[in-house]
Amino acid sequence: MDVDADAVVVGSGPNGLVAAVALARAGRRVLLLEAADRFGGGLRSGELTLPGRVHDLCATVMAMAVASPALRALDLPGVEFVHPPVPVAHPLDGRPAALVHRDAHRTAQGLGRDAGAWLATVGAAARAGLPLVDLFLKPLGPWRATGARTFAQAARFGLAAALPATTFARRVFKTVEGRALVAGMAAHSVRDLRAPITAGYGLMLASLAHLAGWPLVRGGSQVLADALVAELRSLGGEAVTGHRVRRLSELSAPTVVLDVSPRQFLAMADLPAGYRRRLARFRYGPGVFKMDWALDGPVPWRDPAVAQAGTVHLGGTLEEIALSEAETTAGRHSPRPYVLAVQPYAADPTRGGHTFWAYCHVPAGSDVDMTDAIETQIERYAPGFRDRVLARHTMGPAAMEAANPNLVGGDITGGLTSLIQFLRRPVWSPAPWRTPLPGVFLCSASTPPGPSVHGMGGWQAARLALRSDPRKP
Repeated sequence: MDVDADAVVVGSGPNGLVAAVALARAGRRVLLLEAADRFGGGLRSGELTLPGRVHDLCATVMAMAVASPALRALDLPGVEFVHPPVPVAHPLDGRPAALVHRDAHRTAQGLGRDAGAWLATVGAAARAGLPLVDLFLKPLGPWRATGARTFAQAARFGLAAALPATTFARRVFKTVEGRALVAGMAAHSVRDLRAPITAGYGLMLASLAHLAGWPLVRGGSQVLADALVAELRSLGGEAVTGHRVRRLSELSAPTVVLDVSPRQFLAMADLPAGYRRRLARFRYGPGVFKMDWALDGPVPWRDPAVAQAGTVHLGGTLEEIALSEAETTAGRHSPRPYVLAVQPYAADPTRGGHTFWAYCHVPAGSDVDMTDAIETQIERYAPGFRDRVLARHTMGPAAMEAANPNLVGGDITGGLTSLIQFLRRPVWSPAPWRTPLPGVFLCSASTPPGPSVHGMGGWQAARLALRSDPRKP
Protein backbone atom coordinates (compact mmCIF):
# COMPACT_ATOMS: atom_id res chain seq x y z
CA MET A 1 0.00 0.00 0.00
CA ASP A 2 1.31 3.42 -0.96
CA VAL A 3 1.16 5.33 2.32
CA ASP A 4 1.54 9.09 2.55
CA ALA A 5 1.53 9.39 6.34
CA ASP A 6 3.89 9.85 9.25
CA ALA A 7 2.15 7.10 11.20
CA VAL A 8 -0.11 4.17 10.37
CA VAL A 9 -2.33 2.67 13.06
CA VAL A 10 -3.66 -0.81 12.32
CA GLY A 11 -6.86 -1.71 14.16
CA SER A 12 -9.52 0.60 15.53
CA GLY A 13 -10.31 -0.80 18.94
CA PRO A 14 -10.17 1.72 21.80
CA ASN A 15 -6.38 1.42 22.03
CA GLY A 16 -5.84 1.93 18.32
CA LEU A 17 -8.22 4.88 18.27
CA VAL A 18 -6.50 6.57 21.21
CA ALA A 19 -3.08 6.00 19.64
CA ALA A 20 -4.26 7.55 16.37
CA VAL A 21 -5.72 10.62 18.09
CA ALA A 22 -2.65 11.08 20.31
CA LEU A 23 -0.32 10.98 17.31
CA ALA A 24 -2.53 13.35 15.33
CA ARG A 25 -2.68 15.79 18.23
CA ALA A 26 1.13 15.80 18.20
CA GLY A 27 1.03 16.99 14.59
CA ARG A 28 1.63 13.68 12.85
CA ARG A 29 -0.18 12.77 9.63
CA VAL A 30 -2.04 9.62 10.66
CA LEU A 31 -3.66 6.86 8.61
CA LEU A 32 -5.94 4.48 10.54
CA LEU A 33 -6.69 1.13 8.88
CA GLU A 34 -9.50 -1.19 10.03
CA ALA A 35 -10.23 -4.60 8.50
CA ALA A 36 -13.92 -4.64 9.50
CA ASP A 37 -16.63 -2.58 7.85
CA ARG A 38 -17.04 -0.42 10.95
CA PHE A 39 -14.60 1.22 13.34
CA GLY A 40 -14.52 0.36 17.02
CA GLY A 41 -13.34 -3.19 17.63
CA GLY A 42 -14.86 -3.93 21.04
CA LEU A 43 -16.80 -0.63 20.88
CA ARG A 44 -19.10 -1.59 18.02
CA SER A 45 -22.90 -1.61 18.25
CA GLY A 46 -25.52 -3.05 15.95
CA GLU A 47 -29.05 -4.39 15.50
CA LEU A 48 -28.42 -7.96 16.60
CA THR A 49 -32.01 -8.98 17.36
CA LEU A 50 -34.78 -6.74 15.97
CA PRO A 51 -34.75 -3.64 13.76
CA GLY A 52 -34.18 -0.54 15.85
CA ARG A 53 -32.79 -2.42 18.86
CA VAL A 54 -29.22 -1.23 19.56
CA HIS A 55 -26.93 -3.86 21.06
CA ASP A 56 -23.24 -3.55 21.94
CA LEU A 57 -21.19 -6.34 20.41
CA CYS A 58 -18.72 -6.40 23.29
CA ALA A 59 -18.08 -3.53 25.73
CA THR A 60 -20.99 -1.64 27.26
CA VAL A 61 -20.05 -0.55 30.78
CA MET A 62 -17.41 2.18 30.79
CA ALA A 63 -16.02 2.45 34.34
CA MET A 64 -12.43 2.44 33.08
CA ALA A 65 -13.20 4.88 30.27
CA VAL A 66 -14.27 7.65 32.63
CA ALA A 67 -11.32 6.97 34.96
CA SER A 68 -8.64 6.59 32.28
CA PRO A 69 -6.03 9.36 31.90
CA ALA A 70 -6.09 8.70 28.16
CA LEU A 71 -9.83 9.26 27.75
CA ARG A 72 -11.06 11.47 30.55
CA ALA A 73 -9.37 14.63 29.21
CA LEU A 74 -10.56 14.25 25.60
CA ASP A 75 -14.00 15.81 26.14
CA LEU A 76 -15.28 14.36 22.88
CA PRO A 77 -18.31 16.11 21.36
CA GLY A 78 -21.44 13.97 21.23
CA VAL A 79 -20.34 11.46 23.87
CA GLU A 80 -22.52 11.38 26.98
CA PHE A 81 -21.84 8.93 29.79
CA VAL A 82 -25.09 7.99 31.53
CA HIS A 83 -25.28 6.31 34.93
CA PRO A 84 -27.83 3.75 36.09
CA PRO A 85 -29.39 4.39 39.54
CA VAL A 86 -27.34 1.44 40.88
CA PRO A 87 -24.01 0.49 39.28
CA VAL A 88 -24.05 -3.21 40.23
CA ALA A 89 -26.48 -5.70 41.75
CA HIS A 90 -25.78 -9.23 42.94
CA PRO A 91 -28.99 -11.27 43.46
CA LEU A 92 -28.96 -14.04 46.06
CA ASP A 93 -31.32 -16.92 46.80
CA GLY A 94 -33.79 -16.34 49.60
CA ARG A 95 -32.52 -12.89 50.60
CA PRO A 96 -32.33 -9.37 49.19
CA ALA A 97 -29.77 -8.67 46.49
CA ALA A 98 -26.46 -7.11 47.47
CA LEU A 99 -26.19 -3.68 45.86
CA VAL A 100 -23.15 -1.55 45.03
CA HIS A 101 -24.21 2.09 45.04
CA ARG A 102 -22.21 5.10 43.89
CA ASP A 103 -21.90 6.04 47.57
CA ALA A 104 -19.57 3.75 49.51
CA HIS A 105 -21.33 4.38 52.84
CA ARG A 106 -24.72 3.51 51.40
CA THR A 107 -23.24 0.30 50.01
CA ALA A 108 -21.69 -0.50 53.39
CA GLN A 109 -25.01 0.03 55.18
CA GLY A 110 -26.50 -2.78 53.12
CA LEU A 111 -23.76 -5.20 54.21
CA GLY A 112 -24.55 -5.27 57.93
CA ARG A 113 -21.56 -6.46 59.94
CA ASP A 114 -19.36 -6.24 56.83
CA ALA A 115 -19.89 -2.48 56.59
CA GLY A 116 -16.54 -1.67 58.18
CA ALA A 117 -14.70 -4.21 56.04
CA TRP A 118 -16.13 -2.70 52.84
CA LEU A 119 -15.15 0.83 53.82
CA ALA A 120 -11.67 -0.26 54.92
CA THR A 121 -10.89 -2.02 51.63
CA VAL A 122 -13.02 -0.96 48.66
CA GLY A 123 -13.84 2.36 50.28
CA ALA A 124 -10.19 3.10 50.98
CA ALA A 125 -9.25 2.45 47.35
CA ALA A 126 -12.03 4.78 46.21
CA ARG A 127 -10.93 7.47 48.66
CA ALA A 128 -7.41 7.29 47.22
CA GLY A 129 -8.97 8.69 44.06
CA LEU A 130 -7.69 8.98 40.53
CA PRO A 131 -3.99 9.18 41.53
CA LEU A 132 -4.20 5.52 42.59
CA VAL A 133 -5.98 4.56 39.34
CA ASP A 134 -3.39 6.46 37.33
CA LEU A 135 -0.58 4.64 39.09
CA PHE A 136 -1.84 1.24 38.01
CA LEU A 137 -2.93 2.31 34.53
CA LYS A 138 0.36 4.06 33.72
CA PRO A 139 3.07 1.45 34.41
CA LEU A 140 5.69 3.33 32.39
CA GLY A 141 7.65 5.45 34.84
CA PRO A 142 5.03 7.00 37.15
CA TRP A 143 6.52 5.78 40.42
CA ARG A 144 9.19 8.47 40.78
CA ALA A 145 6.54 11.17 40.50
CA THR A 146 4.22 9.49 43.00
CA GLY A 147 3.60 11.34 46.25
CA ALA A 148 4.25 9.62 49.55
CA ARG A 149 0.54 9.42 50.40
CA THR A 150 -0.43 7.82 47.09
CA PHE A 151 2.54 5.46 47.30
CA ALA A 152 1.42 4.33 50.78
CA GLN A 153 -2.14 3.84 49.55
CA ALA A 154 -0.86 1.85 46.59
CA ALA A 155 1.20 -0.36 48.88
CA ARG A 156 -1.82 -1.12 51.08
CA PHE A 157 -3.94 -1.78 48.01
CA GLY A 158 -1.24 -4.03 46.54
CA LEU A 159 -1.03 -6.23 49.63
CA ALA A 160 -4.72 -7.06 49.35
CA ALA A 161 -4.77 -7.09 45.55
CA ALA A 162 -2.07 -9.76 45.34
CA LEU A 163 -4.28 -12.31 47.10
CA PRO A 164 -6.60 -14.82 45.49
CA ALA A 165 -10.15 -13.49 45.61
CA THR A 166 -11.32 -16.49 47.65
CA THR A 167 -8.65 -15.89 50.28
CA PHE A 168 -9.33 -12.16 50.45
CA ALA A 169 -13.10 -12.59 50.65
CA ARG A 170 -12.94 -15.17 53.47
CA ARG A 171 -10.35 -13.28 55.49
CA VAL A 172 -12.00 -9.88 55.27
CA PHE A 173 -15.75 -10.46 54.91
CA LYS A 174 -18.09 -12.48 57.13
CA THR A 175 -21.46 -12.19 55.40
CA VAL A 176 -22.78 -14.03 52.38
CA GLU A 177 -23.44 -10.66 50.73
CA GLY A 178 -19.95 -9.25 51.24
CA ARG A 179 -18.23 -12.37 49.99
CA ALA A 180 -20.56 -12.67 47.01
CA LEU A 181 -19.86 -9.07 45.94
CA VAL A 182 -16.11 -9.78 45.97
CA ALA A 183 -16.61 -12.94 43.90
CA GLY A 184 -18.80 -11.23 41.31
CA MET A 185 -16.31 -8.40 40.88
CA ALA A 186 -13.23 -10.62 40.82
CA ALA A 187 -14.76 -12.96 38.24
CA HIS A 188 -14.34 -10.17 35.65
CA SER A 189 -10.73 -11.40 35.57
CA VAL A 190 -11.93 -14.61 33.83
CA ARG A 191 -9.65 -16.59 36.16
CA ASP A 192 -9.89 -19.28 38.79
CA LEU A 193 -10.66 -17.16 41.86
CA ARG A 194 -8.11 -19.17 43.84
CA ALA A 195 -5.36 -17.64 41.69
CA PRO A 196 -3.17 -14.73 42.86
CA ILE A 197 -4.16 -11.12 42.02
CA THR A 198 -7.82 -11.98 41.33
CA ALA A 199 -8.65 -9.97 44.46
CA GLY A 200 -7.00 -6.98 42.78
CA TYR A 201 -9.33 -7.08 39.79
CA GLY A 202 -12.32 -7.16 42.12
CA LEU A 203 -11.06 -4.38 44.37
CA MET A 204 -10.26 -2.04 41.50
CA LEU A 205 -13.61 -2.55 39.76
CA ALA A 206 -15.59 -2.21 42.98
CA SER A 207 -13.75 0.97 43.95
CA LEU A 208 -14.43 2.47 40.52
CA ALA A 209 -18.16 2.07 41.18
CA HIS A 210 -17.72 4.63 43.98
CA LEU A 211 -15.07 6.77 42.35
CA ALA A 212 -16.34 7.06 38.77
CA GLY A 213 -19.48 4.94 38.51
CA TRP A 214 -20.18 2.21 35.96
CA PRO A 215 -21.75 4.30 33.18
CA LEU A 216 -22.79 3.52 29.62
CA VAL A 217 -22.49 5.65 26.51
CA ARG A 218 -25.86 7.06 25.53
CA GLY A 219 -26.87 5.52 22.22
CA GLY A 220 -24.38 2.64 22.35
CA SER A 221 -20.64 2.09 22.58
CA GLN A 222 -20.31 2.77 18.85
CA VAL A 223 -20.92 6.44 19.65
CA LEU A 224 -17.59 6.61 21.51
CA ALA A 225 -15.73 4.89 18.65
CA ASP A 226 -17.28 7.19 16.07
CA ALA A 227 -16.41 10.26 18.15
CA LEU A 228 -12.76 9.20 18.31
CA VAL A 229 -12.70 8.69 14.54
CA ALA A 230 -14.30 12.13 14.06
CA GLU A 231 -11.66 13.66 16.33
CA LEU A 232 -8.91 12.01 14.28
CA ARG A 233 -10.36 13.34 11.03
CA SER A 234 -10.78 16.82 12.49
CA LEU A 235 -7.02 16.79 13.13
CA GLY A 236 -6.31 15.93 9.48
CA GLY A 237 -6.03 12.18 9.92
CA GLU A 238 -7.45 9.62 7.52
CA ALA A 239 -9.48 6.58 8.60
CA VAL A 240 -10.30 3.65 6.31
CA THR A 241 -12.46 0.57 6.92
CA GLY A 242 -12.42 -2.68 4.96
CA HIS A 243 -8.62 -2.79 4.65
CA ARG A 244 -6.94 -5.80 6.25
CA VAL A 245 -3.17 -5.60 6.71
CA ARG A 246 -1.73 -9.08 6.38
CA ARG A 247 1.98 -8.20 6.27
CA LEU A 248 3.88 -5.23 7.63
CA SER A 249 5.76 -5.10 4.37
CA GLU A 250 2.54 -3.69 2.85
CA LEU A 251 3.13 -0.48 4.79
CA SER A 252 5.80 2.17 4.50
CA ALA A 253 5.67 4.78 7.23
CA PRO A 254 8.16 5.94 9.88
CA THR A 255 5.76 4.82 12.66
CA VAL A 256 3.42 1.83 12.73
CA VAL A 257 1.20 1.16 15.76
CA LEU A 258 -0.57 -2.20 15.86
CA ASP A 259 -3.78 -2.79 17.80
CA VAL A 260 -3.52 -6.54 17.20
CA SER A 261 -2.96 -9.66 19.27
CA PRO A 262 0.49 -11.28 19.56
CA ARG A 263 -0.77 -14.12 17.36
CA GLN A 264 -1.59 -11.68 14.57
CA PHE A 265 1.70 -9.86 14.99
CA LEU A 266 3.61 -13.13 14.65
CA ALA A 267 1.82 -13.77 11.35
CA MET A 268 2.36 -10.23 10.06
CA ALA A 269 6.03 -9.62 10.72
CA ASP A 270 9.50 -11.08 10.31
CA LEU A 271 10.71 -10.84 13.89
CA PRO A 272 14.07 -11.60 15.53
CA ALA A 273 14.14 -15.22 16.69
CA GLY A 274 14.45 -14.44 20.39
CA TYR A 275 11.56 -12.01 20.45
CA ARG A 276 9.46 -14.37 18.33
CA ARG A 277 10.02 -17.18 20.85
CA ARG A 278 9.06 -14.95 23.77
CA LEU A 279 5.98 -13.65 21.98
CA ALA A 280 4.91 -17.18 21.05
CA ARG A 281 4.82 -18.05 24.78
CA PHE A 282 2.00 -15.56 25.33
CA ARG A 283 -1.08 -17.38 26.65
CA TYR A 284 -4.73 -16.63 25.98
CA GLY A 285 -7.52 -17.07 28.50
CA PRO A 286 -10.92 -18.75 28.43
CA GLY A 287 -13.58 -17.56 26.02
CA VAL A 288 -17.10 -16.27 26.46
CA PHE A 289 -20.51 -17.31 25.21
CA LYS A 290 -22.54 -14.12 24.76
CA MET A 291 -26.27 -13.68 24.35
CA ASP A 292 -28.35 -10.64 23.44
CA TRP A 293 -32.11 -10.41 23.86
CA ALA A 294 -34.87 -8.10 22.72
CA LEU A 295 -37.48 -8.11 25.50
CA ASP A 296 -41.06 -6.90 25.62
CA GLY A 297 -40.42 -5.27 28.99
CA PRO A 298 -37.90 -5.13 31.83
CA VAL A 299 -36.40 -8.29 33.29
CA PRO A 300 -38.83 -9.53 36.00
CA TRP A 301 -36.33 -9.70 38.87
CA ARG A 302 -37.59 -11.34 42.04
CA ASP A 303 -35.95 -8.51 43.98
CA PRO A 304 -37.25 -5.28 42.38
CA ALA A 305 -34.10 -3.39 43.44
CA VAL A 306 -32.12 -5.26 40.79
CA ALA A 307 -34.08 -3.46 38.06
CA GLN A 308 -32.17 -0.27 38.88
CA ALA A 309 -28.75 -1.81 38.19
CA GLY A 310 -26.82 -1.39 34.98
CA THR A 311 -24.74 -4.51 35.64
CA VAL A 312 -25.96 -7.69 37.33
CA HIS A 313 -23.69 -10.49 38.57
CA LEU A 314 -25.49 -13.85 38.58
CA GLY A 315 -24.11 -16.97 40.16
CA GLY A 316 -24.96 -16.91 43.84
CA THR A 317 -22.45 -17.23 46.64
CA LEU A 318 -18.67 -16.95 46.69
CA GLU A 319 -18.44 -20.73 46.74
CA GLU A 320 -20.71 -21.18 43.72
CA ILE A 321 -18.94 -18.56 41.62
CA ALA A 322 -15.50 -19.85 42.59
CA LEU A 323 -16.53 -23.37 41.56
CA SER A 324 -17.88 -22.14 38.22
CA GLU A 325 -14.68 -20.24 37.40
CA ALA A 326 -12.49 -23.17 38.50
CA GLU A 327 -14.42 -25.47 36.16
CA THR A 328 -13.89 -23.12 33.22
CA THR A 329 -10.17 -22.75 33.97
CA ALA A 330 -9.89 -26.54 34.03
CA GLY A 331 -11.41 -26.72 30.54
CA ARG A 332 -14.91 -27.78 31.57
CA HIS A 333 -18.34 -26.19 31.12
CA SER A 334 -20.04 -25.28 34.37
CA PRO A 335 -23.69 -26.38 34.50
CA ARG A 336 -24.37 -23.33 36.73
CA PRO A 337 -22.05 -20.72 35.28
CA TYR A 338 -21.24 -17.28 36.60
CA VAL A 339 -23.21 -14.95 34.33
CA LEU A 340 -22.38 -11.28 33.83
CA ALA A 341 -25.45 -9.41 32.61
CA VAL A 342 -26.08 -5.82 31.52
CA GLN A 343 -29.46 -4.09 31.22
CA PRO A 344 -28.69 -0.88 29.28
CA TYR A 345 -32.26 0.40 29.58
CA ALA A 346 -31.61 1.06 33.30
CA ALA A 347 -29.48 4.05 32.22
CA ASP A 348 -30.19 4.63 28.53
CA PRO A 349 -33.72 4.64 27.09
CA THR A 350 -32.48 5.52 23.59
CA ARG A 351 -31.62 2.00 22.42
CA GLY A 352 -34.97 1.15 20.87
CA GLY A 353 -36.55 -0.76 23.74
CA HIS A 354 -35.59 -3.24 26.43
CA THR A 355 -32.33 -4.76 25.22
CA PHE A 356 -30.44 -7.08 27.54
CA TRP A 357 -27.20 -9.02 27.20
CA ALA A 358 -25.19 -11.53 29.21
CA TYR A 359 -22.24 -13.85 28.87
CA CYS A 360 -20.67 -16.73 30.72
CA HIS A 361 -17.11 -17.97 30.62
CA VAL A 362 -16.30 -21.12 28.64
CA PRO A 363 -13.10 -22.95 27.66
CA ALA A 364 -11.23 -21.25 24.82
CA GLY A 365 -12.65 -22.14 21.43
CA SER A 366 -15.66 -23.96 22.93
CA ASP A 367 -18.45 -24.92 20.54
CA VAL A 368 -20.94 -25.78 23.30
CA ASP A 369 -24.26 -23.92 23.21
CA MET A 370 -24.68 -22.33 26.66
CA THR A 371 -28.09 -20.77 25.93
CA ASP A 372 -30.03 -22.95 28.36
CA ALA A 373 -27.42 -22.66 31.12
CA ILE A 374 -27.38 -18.85 30.90
CA GLU A 375 -31.15 -18.47 30.72
CA THR A 376 -31.62 -20.91 33.60
CA GLN A 377 -29.34 -18.77 35.78
CA ILE A 378 -31.36 -15.68 34.84
CA GLU A 379 -34.67 -17.47 35.55
CA ARG A 380 -33.27 -18.46 38.96
CA TYR A 381 -33.42 -14.79 39.99
CA ALA A 382 -36.01 -13.53 37.49
CA PRO A 383 -38.74 -16.18 37.07
CA GLY A 384 -40.67 -15.60 33.87
CA PHE A 385 -37.70 -14.09 32.03
CA ARG A 386 -38.09 -16.39 29.02
CA ASP A 387 -41.68 -15.21 28.58
CA ARG A 388 -40.35 -11.69 27.96
CA VAL A 389 -38.05 -12.71 25.09
CA LEU A 390 -39.01 -11.42 21.64
CA ALA A 391 -35.75 -12.39 19.95
CA ARG A 392 -32.34 -13.69 20.94
CA HIS A 393 -28.87 -13.64 19.36
CA THR A 394 -25.94 -15.85 20.42
CA MET A 395 -22.19 -15.60 19.85
CA GLY A 396 -19.85 -18.36 20.94
CA PRO A 397 -16.05 -18.05 20.97
CA ALA A 398 -15.70 -18.67 17.22
CA ALA A 399 -18.24 -15.98 16.39
CA MET A 400 -16.58 -13.56 18.83
CA GLU A 401 -13.19 -14.11 17.19
CA ALA A 402 -14.69 -13.81 13.71
CA ALA A 403 -16.16 -10.44 14.67
CA ASN A 404 -12.88 -9.28 16.24
CA PRO A 405 -9.67 -11.28 15.59
CA ASN A 406 -8.13 -9.86 18.78
CA LEU A 407 -10.55 -12.09 20.75
CA VAL A 408 -8.49 -15.25 20.25
CA GLY A 409 -10.61 -18.28 21.11
CA GLY A 410 -13.27 -15.90 22.40
CA ASP A 411 -10.90 -14.39 24.99
CA ILE A 412 -12.20 -10.87 25.69
CA THR A 413 -9.29 -10.04 28.03
CA GLY A 414 -6.60 -9.98 25.32
CA GLY A 415 -4.66 -12.74 27.04
CA LEU A 416 -4.65 -14.73 30.27
CA THR A 417 -4.86 -12.40 33.27
CA SER A 418 -2.40 -14.40 35.36
CA LEU A 419 0.24 -13.00 37.67
CA ILE A 420 3.05 -13.82 35.25
CA GLN A 421 1.21 -12.09 32.38
CA PHE A 422 0.48 -9.12 34.59
CA LEU A 423 4.26 -8.71 34.75
CA ARG A 424 5.03 -10.02 31.25
CA ARG A 425 2.46 -8.67 28.82
CA PRO A 426 3.12 -9.68 26.07
CA VAL A 427 6.84 -10.03 26.92
CA TRP A 428 8.94 -8.91 29.84
CA SER A 429 10.20 -5.40 29.08
CA PRO A 430 10.28 -2.02 30.81
CA ALA A 431 8.46 -0.73 27.71
CA PRO A 432 6.52 -3.74 26.35
CA TRP A 433 4.70 -1.62 23.72
CA ARG A 434 7.99 -1.25 21.83
CA THR A 435 8.96 -4.09 19.48
CA PRO A 436 12.42 -4.95 18.08
CA LEU A 437 11.35 -3.57 14.69
CA PRO A 438 12.29 0.11 14.32
CA GLY A 439 9.24 2.34 14.50
CA VAL A 440 6.81 -0.54 15.19
CA PHE A 441 4.73 -0.62 18.39
CA LEU A 442 2.03 -2.84 19.89
CA CYS A 443 -0.96 -1.35 21.70
CA SER A 444 -3.75 -3.93 22.06
CA ALA A 445 -5.19 -5.32 25.31
CA SER A 446 -2.34 -7.84 25.14
CA THR A 447 -0.11 -4.98 26.36
CA PRO A 448 -0.27 -3.22 29.75
CA PRO A 449 -2.46 -2.38 31.51
CA GLY A 450 -4.54 -5.12 29.88
CA PRO A 451 -8.26 -5.44 29.18
CA SER A 452 -11.08 -2.89 29.42
CA VAL A 453 -11.96 0.32 27.59
CA HIS A 454 -9.28 2.71 28.77
CA GLY A 455 -7.12 3.33 25.70
CA MET A 456 -3.96 3.24 27.79
CA GLY A 457 -2.13 0.74 25.58
CA GLY A 458 -2.58 3.12 22.65
CA TRP A 459 -1.64 6.12 24.76
CA GLN A 460 1.61 4.48 25.90
CA ALA A 461 2.50 3.25 22.41
CA ALA A 462 1.92 6.74 20.98
CA ARG A 463 4.12 8.30 23.69
CA LEU A 464 6.95 5.90 22.86
CA ALA A 465 6.51 6.49 19.13
CA LEU A 466 6.75 10.26 19.61
CA ARG A 467 9.88 9.88 21.71
CA SER A 468 11.42 7.69 19.03
CA ASP A 469 10.56 10.21 16.29
CA PRO A 470 10.55 13.54 18.15
CA ARG A 471 10.42 15.86 15.14
CA LYS A 472 8.35 18.97 15.46
CA PRO A 473 4.96 19.12 13.74
